[in-house]
Amino acid sequence: MTDDTMTVATLRSRVAEFVKAREWEKFHRASNLAKAISVEAAELLELFQWRAEAEALDLPLRARAAEELADVVIYCLSAANSLDLDLSETVLRKLERDEAKYPVAEWRGRARDASRDA
Repeated sequence: MTDDTMTVATLRSRVAEFVKAREWEKFHRASNLAKAISVEAAELLELFQWRAEAEALDLPLRARAAEELADVVIYCLSAANSLDLDLSETVLRKLERDEAKYPVAEWRGRARDASRDA
């Protein structure tokens, strides 16, 4: 399966089946999952700490990054299951808000300016 053929619903279902088969539902609460997402995201970040950008293309590092990124996504899917959120709807709604907040004409090619939000 690839991104072109897999649906969010199918991924959510597979994650839910994995959790249920192990009777982990009692552990997969929003607060625990938020912590797990943070830990896995930190592990992903650590892979790139003190490395040149070109090293990110190194195949062994990319493979490790893929594993950590998968952990982050799995916990995010589990959090969506736990909170009964429609991820597609949630992501699209957030993108709409961000499009309004960061209009292309004003933000094209610019990083966020922290002083602007003060």
